[in-house]
Amino acid sequence: MPLPLFRASASRASTPGGHRPGRAVAMIGALAATLLLAACQSASLDARDLGLTGVSGTRPDHYPVHGIDVSKYQGEIDWSAAKRGGVAFAYIKSTEGGDRVDSAFARNWKDAKAAAMPRGAYHFFYWCRPGAEQARWFIANVPKDPAALPPVLDVEWTPDSPTCTRRPPRDEMVREMTAFMDALERHYGVRPIIYAPIDIHRDRLVGTFPNHQFWLRGVKDHPDTNYTERDFRFWQWTATGTVPGVTGEVDRNAFSGTRDDWQRWLAAHSTGS
Repeated sequence: MPLPLFRASASRASTPGGHRPGRAVAMIGALAATLLLAACQSASLDARDLGLTGVSGTRPDHYPVHGIDVSKYQGEIDWSAAKRGGVAFAYIKSTEGGDRVDSAFARNWKDAKAAAMPRGAYHFFYWCRPGAEQARWFIANVPKDPAALPPVLDVEWTPDSPTCTRRPPRDEMVREMTAFMDALERHYGVRPIIYAPIDIHRDRLVGTFPNHQFWLRGVKDHPDTNYTERDFRFWQWTATGTVPGVTGEVDRNAFSGTRDDWQRWLAAHSTGS
């Protein structure tokens, strides 16, 4: 499904005391901004620019490329078996809030790479902590790997949390999510993806973040049924899937595109692009 065109803006630089930079400094700054913009565009290309054809099906089996998302609850994973069994990619839980790291992250991150499994990291957002602070925590714990998939910001309501059940207003949510994602984009050189289930999207996110790709949850229906004005790049279609190499149930996800689309998207969106 086509996504909005990437847009970026460069901030103006100034020297201490409010003095205007010299001509040479200004030229260097302009060149740096140009290079930065080019790097961002290469890592956040619009689906139409990539020539993605997409998939119009409404069932998981209409989509040829599938992956999983995992955390410590999946235990030790045989990543080579998962890849042989048809798992094309994985998202691995890395961090939560500003002080929690998934205990299996380091092992999964290393072992998935050793099995040549395309993988990225996701962060579970905590609504009682500033987005910039959470970004620093993610960056401190997730290596800058040029082969990694774009990082993911997982936003959900947390009614059962023992420490934070807040449901911030829309403006605050957008502000803190933006602070988090902008920091990650500057550090990793690729625009993060947003994971959102139906309720939080319906309550706060309709019409927001038109330039970000979304990963949507829909375990009973296709995302088009329950998400207003939202295309998606990934569809989490079950929480009770099974795949080789993983003991027990695991979330399964479909990439919104053909196999050729997947290869083009993968090449354009690795953090080293």
